[in-house]
Amino acid sequence: MQTSESLAGRRAFVTGGSKGIGAAIVRRLKAAGADVVFAARDEKSAVSLGRETGADWAVFDLVDIDATRDAVKSNGPFDILVNNAGIDQHAFFTKSTPEDWRQLLAINLEAVFATTLEALPYMQEKKYGRIINISSEAGRLGSRGGSIYAAAKGGVHAFTKSLARENGNFGVTANVITPGPIDTPLLQTAVAKGGEKLLSAMKSATVMNRLGTPDEVAAAVLFLAGEDAGFITGEILGVSGGMGMG
Repeated sequence: MQTSESLAGRRAFVTGGSKGIGAAIVRRLKAAGADVVFAARDEKSAVSLGRETGADWAVFDLVDIDATRDAVKSNGPFDILVNNAGIDQHAFFTKSTPEDWRQLLAINLEAVFATTLEALPYMQEKKYGRIINISSEAGRLGSRGGSIYAAAKGGVHAFTKSLARENGNFGVTANVITPGPIDTPLLQTAVAKGGEKLLSAMKSATVMNRLGTPDEVAAAVLFLAGEDAGFITGEILGVSGGMGMG
């Protein structure tokens, strides 16, 4: 039996794969034997990670649905789809604009639609597939100053559960991972602006009183991508130090 840490012969597509959590996911999947293609917007970081890991990459803007679908089609087919790319913008709702709404939904929700629409038919035909969507605890808890982001991530949750219901008979699972505060370059940029008070608040929001690491999120992805997780679908798995406990 193939274990969850052996993905030899599987092909995976990872969005937002060149930095932070995405780069950790690429490294984990490659180390487990998967053939990995990752999407990125930054050519320099994509080339660097590709050379390091041996993974292939595609550089394009996820806002462009046609380009996104073309990238999946031209590099596929795929057994594993990891929608990791995401952007946030801290602003109270009354200070946000229609453009903020469009941009945040484009990356956080519409890109998930585009990649899945292109990748899923092959999975159905093969009777095997793993769809893993990286969301946020904001999607189920809400976010003060991040209402649009939380709305998009909540949409990812509902979309994923619907995919799970529609595709169980095809042997395709669909699950969500909700990270809490993870020590990434993006978070460090926010901390640089908000100071130690913000960092302390992030840590105290978890019961572990610390930041998570990208590799801890990647470990959860690796498990859900493997055959040992074949009876797990439609679930929301928090990798957030207990932040999402009800």
